[in-house]
Amino acid sequence: MLFSDVVATSAAVGATRSRKEKSAALVAVLARAAPDEVEPVTAWLAGELRQGRIGTGWRTLSGLDVDPATEPLLTVGRVEVTLDELAVTSGTGSAARRRDLLATLYGAATVDEQRFLHRLLSGELRQGALEGLMVEAIAAAAEVPAATVRRAFMLTGRLPGTAVTALTGGAEALEVVSLQVGRPIRPMLASPGDSLDAALSGLGPEVTVEHKLDGARIQVHRRGDEVRVWTRTLREITDGVPELIAQVRALPCETVVLDGETLALDDDGRPRPFQDTMSRFGSDGPESEGSETMLSPFFFDLLHLDGDDLVDAPLEHRLDALAGLLSGDVQAPLRMPGARRPSPEQAAQVLDTALDAGHEGVVVKALDSPYAAGRRGKAWQKVKPVHTLDLIVLGAEWGYGRRTGSLSNIHLGARDPDGGEPVMVGKTFKGMTDELLAWQTATFPGYARDDVPEAGHGVVLLRPELVVEIALDGAQRSTRYPGGVALRFARVLRYRPDKIPAEADDLEEVRRLLST
Repeated sequence: MLFSDVVATSAAVGATRSRKEKSAALVAVLARAAPDEVEPVTAWLAGELRQGRIGTGWRTLSGLDVDPATEPLLTVGRVEVTLDELAVTSGTGSAARRRDLLATLYGAATVDEQRFLHRLLSGELRQGALEGLMVEAIAAAAEVPAATVRRAFMLTGRLPGTAVTALTGGAEALEVVSLQVGRPIRPMLASPGDSLDAALSGLGPEVTVEHKLDGARIQVHRRGDEVRVWTRTLREITDGVPELIAQVRALPCETVVLDGETLALDDDGRPRPFQDTMSRFGSDGPESEGSETMLSPFFFDLLHLDGDDLVDAPLEHRLDALAGLLSGDVQAPLRMPGARRPSPEQAAQVLDTALDAGHEGVVVKALDSPYAAGRRGKAWQKVKPVHTLDLIVLGAEWGYGRRTGSLSNIHLGARDPDGGEPVMVGKTFKGMTDELLAWQTATFPGYARDDVPEAGHGVVLLRPELVVEIALDGAQRSTRYPGGVALRFARVLRYRPDKIPAEADDLEEVRRLLST
């Protein structure tokens, strides 16, 4: 397959708002791909590199100045071979070798292909917004149920490999995919709930209500004495969290997969600032003191125990198994606080207790729900007293007055649920400390878009890669922004280096606030 086929498909998907047309374009290119092309094609169209990090930074890419080819002759296989070479290039002289490899690749690419490569290698395409569409397209191309593809993707954590399995082995091959201890699975997420009463009314009495901590999501796998830990984005952090390793290694089991959160606590047991927790993970976000602070884990789900996979079991069964595993814990509580089948008054007390302890709120979960990656329906609902959204930073404006010389007012975008570019829904400069302003000013230029580095009146447009948590009083209808909605009294709470743009809130979640 020619590389230009992939580039043209990406352009076609980006040019339409129709989910049906997007899906049709993806299905068509997957159907034409040879078996050894399916994995790279799927990865690229989802904005990823199959190889992960390959050492091609923004500075290296910006320094390339290669005349484009006049006709599209570059193949998918040749591009993938070059990316494989880049991924293993290291040691003395590696920088020059990478430049040579890139120059040769770019010289064989047309103008459009060069632009796509630049966006792919720089991470500008790495939004994950097309993930849901890709799952549907893989299912359609393989003629298998989307739910079967989705489950296999959850258990493997890798969409390109799932595509290969679906297109070469069909439903039968997908159905035998299982959880493997030592291979992280994609996490189940909670949808925003309007209120505690609304969540309880919608889910009924068969629920558990648990604390929602101001921490970082972790998934922990243990086989014998080997313990490994991943973040919500499936980035391994095992070497950086020895205290978590020790606590899980002490549990009375041989194999286990745990889902939970971890955070740094002060001497009174209250949560320390979020960045104290993230500093332990080598995050790219604004740093604060506390990198040596100990982390405390709180587990709320059990996905595997001593040979038994529990992802398809109802939550109540998983909670029973978790309670049994952690029943002997006496040194520190490892179980997420909460109450099962609470009365409305008891549920309100759980929320009050969580808030009094300095946490964000609660999560209400249906006891009959299996474990399903992403926000699948309303089985888990998070309830917070203050409206918050995780949005994508699209740009920033140079400040004036006291903020002269600082990148201040940030442009905020919600994820397009149909896989397009993020949709702008507002701006804010509120809630920014001097430390945060300094971090933005130092960091944002590294994310500046090379095609439009600055757009009118001191606005720096950014690649959509940074996620920021915003507090707001609600939303209102507006013709000012393309989504037809604008944020009310938005202010910055913090940046979320633990989240990728694919996990940001989408436009529909912003529109839900119109009634508040």
